[in-house]
Amino acid sequence: MVPQQTAPHNFYWLQFTLSNSLTNYFLKAALYIRERLYLYIMKKILLFAGFLLLFQIAKAQKNLLALDEHNKYIYYQVVDIPGVSADSLCKNGAYFVEGTYPKTKLKELNVKNITVKDKFSTYSTTAFVKHDNGQINYMLNIECKDSKYRYWLTDFTFTPFERDRYGDFVAKAGINIPLETAENKIDKKELDGYLDQTDTFCKDLAVKLKQYMAGNHGPQKTDHQPPKIVTDKW
Repeated sequence: MVPQQTAPHNFYWLQFTLSNSLTNYFLKAALYIRERLYLYIMKKILLFAGFLLLFQIAKAQKNLLALDEHNKYIYYQVVDIPGVSADSLCKNGAYFVEGTYPKTKLKELNVKNITVKDKFSTYSTTAFVKHDNGQINYMLNIECKDSKYRYWLTDFTFTPFERDRYGDFVAKAGINIPLETAENKIDKKELDGYLDQTDTFCKDLAVKLKQYMAGNHGPQKTDHQPPKIVTDKW
């Protein structure tokens, strides 16, 4: 009887088994890496999309100014107050002007169209030391009807400051740069800062105006009487 030669057969079988095992291992490793890479890329895409969305929301909230039919910057809102007459709203608007612009005198309280011209100071966003470097001039309009009113700020112009002979910052005479056409006259970064400051100013003024128009800041009448003292008995 010829003895069976099993050693070569076992060797080739072992080699085949190891080869299949390695192949399966590398296939699984490749699938695992591809899956992890896909999750990593999707995570980065979602994070980027989230940041982009937040940026767009913040930008929309910050940029409150729009352009009107004359291509001028305007901050415009219509506010409904059901059940309040136009006369009452006009009086509240007059109280707002008296409280916010003491130098502006209205001829009567029930003026249905109120116009105020004023200004607010700006500061440089590029200077190392923060200080007022100019002013934004603007016009505020308020109109009232029964159960609603509207208001808008427009005619925004920039006037730079200069030092006078006493070293104080004062408005430079004869210079009023419309914000709509200021790109060629003011540094872009500075102009962006002025627009942001104008946005903030309009938003803050609107909050104050709405409080007045809701009747929260008119003159308060009181029936309070001082206590009486009886002196004939002691």
